[in-house]
Amino acid sequence: MLNSRILLVAVAVTVSVGLVVAQSTPPEMAFDSVDLLKTPDGIYVGEIGGVGANSKGQIFVYTRTGHPYATLADNRTFSRGGSRLFQFDPSGKFVRELGQDVYGFNAAIGLRVDPQDNVWTIDEGANQVVKFDAEGRVVLVLGRKPEAISVRPAQPPAGGAGTAGGAGTAAGPGGAAPAGAPGAGAGGQPARAPGSGTPGSSFSRPTDVAWDRAGNIYVADGIGSNNRVAKFDKEGRFIKHWGSTGKGTGEFTGVKALAIDAQGNVYVADVGNKRIQVFDAEGTFKSEFRNIGTPLAMCLTRGATQYLYVSHAGDEDGMDDAAIYKVQLDGKVVGRFGSAGKLPKEFGLANSIDCRNENELLIGELTNWRVQKVALKR
Repeated sequence: MLNSRILLVAVAVTVSVGLVVAQSTPPEMAFDSVDLLKTPDGIYVGEIGGVGANSKGQIFVYTRTGHPYATLADNRTFSRGGSRLFQFDPSGKFVRELGQDVYGFNAAIGLRVDPQDNVWTIDEGANQVVKFDAEGRVVLVLGRKPEAISVRPAQPPAGGAGTAGGAGTAAGPGGAAPAGAPGAGAGGQPARAPGSGTPGSSFSRPTDVAWDRAGNIYVADGIGSNNRVAKFDKEGRFIKHWGSTGKGTGEFTGVKALAIDAQGNVYVADVGNKRIQVFDAEGTFKSEFRNIGTPLAMCLTRGATQYLYVSHAGDEDGMDDAAIYKVQLDGKVVGRFGSAGKLPKEFGLANSIDCRNENELLIGELTNWRVQKVALKR
């Protein structure tokens, strides 16, 4: 099982956060919470990659638990298992497991339920986004799982000659030159700007998925080397992408979460730069706000007046500084609740938020291995 610290690799990056939106300290929001999930003997949840509910209140949890193993071959490792997808009823009682032994279940990092009650899992180890229909059948796969992952850098041959990426440069996954290295373009194409990603569904540790009203699919790609948003049509055909690695407008240092409002605006949690950037559906930058700490997860409410819920963790384990913010779409924080810790009403790396009901949230935690059901008091 991957350590939860992997998720926050971008948090440790020192960035210049620029001017913070001026506003008074947001009010504390009163709330209650319960540790929701009830599992039978022999079924366990681990680090919660993602949690979501469908229109019937059924709850789906993508968790880092199971029976992971790896097969070594020379300087490569072939990995299998490591994550499972569970369904619970609205009270948190276990119902069934979906996708048992699915090839793309390696390291759970996200889950979303779309308006048609399809369940989408996002896996940073397999580099895949998998869509399950309401019956639990796999109906769409985006991305391709690496057949092999380098476990030690390639060594230059005698005489000091370098590898494909240049003298002394370690090979990237699958033995290719690392992203951004000279000659690293796919299929002999010229190299792209560092972090610009490969056109299409070649992901590097994707983290989230979202949809617009037309059913177009947007993938956060992610906390690996790509730092982009990729857009596909509803059948999974690649349309376009935008973003690259950096600190400027339209650049990212870890694309951790996505949300799309009723007008089709795309909200992108830029975790390493501690901000949320807003784009139109074509990737044109519109605005940004930075007063939400380090944004790990986002959820957009569905009412006539939409709000963003944004989880924040100010340290890599989420045990010293954490909160969940309620934010207007212009970036104004209207309230916050919770703190860091392991007790009820505290959060340890709140990696996933479901807000189908504006005042009743599901919060999936990595370090605390649980889902809390939060009821906000009006």
